[in-house]
Amino acid sequence: MILSIVIVNYNVRYFLEQCLDSVFRSDLSIEGSADAIELEVFVVDNASVDGSVEMVREKYPSVRLIANDDNPGFAKANNQALRLCRGELMLLLNPDTVVERDTFRKCVMFYASHPDCGGLGVKMINGEGTFLKESKRGFPSPETSFYKISGLIRLFPHSRRIAAYYLGHLSEDETNPIDILPGAYLMISRAAMEKVGLLDESYFMYGEDIDFSWRIKLAGFENYYLPSARIIHYKGESTKRGSMNYVYTFYNAMSIFVQRYFSGANARLFNAALRMAIWGRATVSWAKRIAATAALPAADFAAAYGGFLLIKQAWAAGWAENVNYYPPQYTRVILPLYVLLLMLCSWLYGGYEKPVRLLRIGKGMAVGSALLLVFYSLLDESLRYSRALLLLGCCWTLISTLGIRGLLGLLRLPGFGRRSLRRRCCLIVGSTGETQRVKSLYETLGPIRIQTLHDTAPDCRRLAEAIHLYKADEVIFCSKDLSIGQIIDLMSQLSHLPGRRCQAEFKIAPSESDFIIGSNSISCAEDLYTEELQTVATPLNRRNKRLFDFASALLLLLLSPLLFWPQRHKKRYFPDCCGVLAGRKTWVGIGEKAVFGPEDALPRRTAALAPEVRQRIHLRYLRNYRLATDLQILLKNLFAI
Repeated sequence: MILSIVIVNYNVRYFLEQCLDSVFRSDLSIEGSADAIELEVFVVDNASVDGSVEMVREKYPSVRLIANDDNPGFAKANNQALRLCRGELMLLLNPDTVVERDTFRKCVMFYASHPDCGGLGVKMINGEGTFLKESKRGFPSPETSFYKISGLIRLFPHSRRIAAYYLGHLSEDETNPIDILPGAYLMISRAAMEKVGLLDESYFMYGEDIDFSWRIKLAGFENYYLPSARIIHYKGESTKRGSMNYVYTFYNAMSIFVQRYFSGANARLFNAALRMAIWGRATVSWAKRIAATAALPAADFAAAYGGFLLIKQAWAAGWAENVNYYPPQYTRVILPLYVLLLMLCSWLYGGYEKPVRLLRIGKGMAVGSALLLVFYSLLDESLRYSRALLLLGCCWTLISTLGIRGLLGLLRLPGFGRRSLRRRCCLIVGSTGETQRVKSLYETLGPIRIQTLHDTAPDCRRLAEAIHLYKADEVIFCSKDLSIGQIIDLMSQLSHLPGRRCQAEFKIAPSESDFIIGSNSISCAEDLYTEELQTVATPLNRRNKRLFDFASALLLLLLSPLLFWPQRHKKRYFPDCCGVLAGRKTWVGIGEKAVFGPEDALPRRTAALAPEVRQRIHLRYLRNYRLATDLQILLKNLFAI
């Protein structure tokens, strides 16, 4: 017997690597059966640019790789491999999943005992140990879809009628026939495939699993939900939910489904209602994101500007003995500019990043105050209203900014509490050797407290005590020592602990790999989280790097009458400067967009570097990024642009 697995990948190399690692660690032996099960794995890559193809070729040579030159979509890519599958059972598997060792075996055994089974899905757990409701779904009728899109399903999550979209009346721990299987793990028998055919390529993304599952039902087979077989699904997507791109893609997919399975006035009415509901949800989601982004800066501005006004009035009344001493333009123009410059400096130093760092805010405000004093000293005497008022206003702005964050911390908003003010703590769970390996990776990240729990079979109680004792923010499971089943059990048990005892994020360190994969924070559970241990990727460093590129490119263009003629590659000077200025290139980096690489810091007489040496230099640059490094490399190669 052959089990064929099809994985479609698009720029999620590290998730794909962990997925393949779990697939090839699976146990396919069946008790009491003499039939051997052969596993064939297809990876269809939709023109990824993150090294996914090279990784598969190097680490998994037995995988049948199909490397597309473009992105034809999820359905077409799956069909490319399905046409080549030889298995009696075929599985569509997302790359952002991790399977238990016995997941495939349980599914094969279920098919053997249920001849009516055409499609099969499993219990999906997200990266925080929480059950994913889309593991079992009902048919998306107009009524069912209305309850979901309107949000009523959240009020009655176990109602047979209102929660029919997720079959909320069925237990997540019981095997049951269902209507719709999730595309993240969709197994189908050869017999069903011959009647149903391939995936409908009219769908580019979303909807193809709904259509495929419903066609299995129409062909006379049953779709089943098997909770005893489990996987971790990180729910990575190429488009963010609530974004206009997601809405457009999702609506097109659902529109195709409606036109195909509904007819006449019902189809037109359902389509119109669906369009209004989806775009309405997208608009609300977009407005909420804008409001959430602007709320804190608006509060900072209002508090700081209000303080400046009170100080101005008090100063005018006490020192000048004239409340109208300052002209209107000072209040309407100068003071808002003071506040905006202070906020800008705070932002540049990471004052609006989460978790909040008070030192960053202090540094930003100090730099902003110094710039304001310098600017003040350059003004004409008639425009210098009061240096004391300026200093008092800067002090008040710092106090009000810190006070607002303290208030948000008291309200226990994510990113503002006391947990965010201290150094993050990482608890690594596994054998002594593996925890030390992962610890050495984390030590390159900077100020992180690292604790280890040397236990390859920890129970929930002991792990919870360790998390509480060390005040751990992250728990890293070493997959070399702990099975995926153990990790799923521990995550699920810890996520359901009473009270607020466990607030840690869960991550997995694959064996022999230099990356950590996990789920994002609870406030953003659907986002992919991939930590490649690259400090250059932090928001602060990315922003500073872009500012350095912009300023230096602008300066080089202004100095081109002096710097152009000594250049060794004159044809590249202006295109490179303009490309960096526009953000299409960077002065120093890795890849085609970089003008120089980290190796360009070495003497030019250095012989050609071996690939492994070059890779180590690149890794060191990424892990220990400093803006001074970019400046040094640019100055060293100033006449080689």
